[in-house]
Amino acid sequence: MKRLAFLLVAVLIGTTVAMAQNRGGQRQFDPEEMAKRQTEQFKTELELNDTQAEKMEKVLLNSYNEMTALRQEMTGEEDRTKMREKMTEWRANQQKELKKILTDEQFAKYEKLMEERRANRRGRPGGGRQ
Repeated sequence: MKRLAFLLVAVLIGTTVAMAQNRGGQRQFDPEEMAKRQTEQFKTELELNDTQAEKMEKVLLNSYNEMTALRQEMTGEEDRTKMREKMTEWRANQQKELKKILTDEQFAKYEKLMEERRANRRGRPGGGRQ
């Protein structure tokens, strides 16, 4: 009985420690994982066909890789205006590429979804900087 209780406590502690390690600090940003996840969401929300979904995933992956490089380049950057300009340019380039893939109706829906997501982030602590 004591062995069973000890084993149960050991498993509980091990599980708790393993879960805590995944939550500490910032999550790792994996561009491939993010592009796949976003594409799957958009495929449903925007009713993308397979060709559009494939192209969108490539655009998103390229875009997220660029964002990762920008973030690394701007680490410790004090000039917030410069950072904002680069991120605005990045976002405009991404939208230009997506507009080539999506129909006008899908793109309008995409813009609405993005605005809703930005509004939701602003409502959360630590989200949506202004």
